[in-house]
Amino acid sequence: MSLDAHPQAPAATPSAVAAQNLTKTYGTGPMAVTALDDVSVAFERGRFTAIMGPSGSGKSTLMHCLATLDTPTSGALSLGGTRVDGLNDDALTTLRRDRVGFVFQAFNLVPTLTALQNILLPLELAGAKPDNAWLDELVRRLGLGDRLGHKPHELSGGQQQRVAVARALLPRPDVVFGDEPTGNLDSTSGAEVLGLLQRSAHEDGQTVIMVTHDPVAASAADRVVLLKDGRLAGEILNPQVQQVSDALAQLGAIQ
Repeated sequence: MSLDAHPQAPAATPSAVAAQNLTKTYGTGPMAVTALDDVSVAFERGRFTAIMGPSGSGKSTLMHCLATLDTPTSGALSLGGTRVDGLNDDALTTLRRDRVGFVFQAFNLVPTLTALQNILLPLELAGAKPDNAWLDELVRRLGLGDRLGHKPHELSGGQQQRVAVARALLPRPDVVFGDEPTGNLDSTSGAEVLGLLQRSAHEDGQTVIMVTHDPVAASAADRVVLLKDGRLAGEILNPQVQQVSDALAQLGAIQ
């Protein structure tokens, strides 16, 4: 997989997502497992960040807590300056619907719906109408114009993931979370998706946070946040593939 040089990112702006002393423990007593251990980290608006670490480092748990898909045991979490820890289920559902987008490794498309119907589904569930000009721009940008009437099984893996990216971006969320978004793609399709996420951050001002195990994918980001044993283990700015590989090797990740 190869990528062009990073587009110039905009100047630093206030945090879109911030965690303070975030801890997540599963189980109790001698069987308790601490997946996150007093993690404090912030993610700036308009930046693309990769979260990496060895297996069991807590990277997926951190993303799930940041995205409000999981509830931390303790600590503070804010999204766009709004404290979200402590919100009830209805408020969290509304927040995820209106302010958070998701791109998953498995695409998570509804098999009985067309590509266009999948893209529009979150807005329809929310009873909202799409911005048609933005929809047209996304379709053009993602090269989906001749695929909108196709169902997922009629699309390649790369096309399915582009539909998932369009679905995530259409509501213009504050933050887009990617859970191994290139994990099921070939190198060419993976590079295309990473380029789209770069553009979403640098041109559209959206915050992109991606969990990945792939140093090449991570090199598309502006920043890599490293975890080990549930704790922050450093970061890399303007990452290069070899830098990321070396850092993971030092943390004990198998490459």
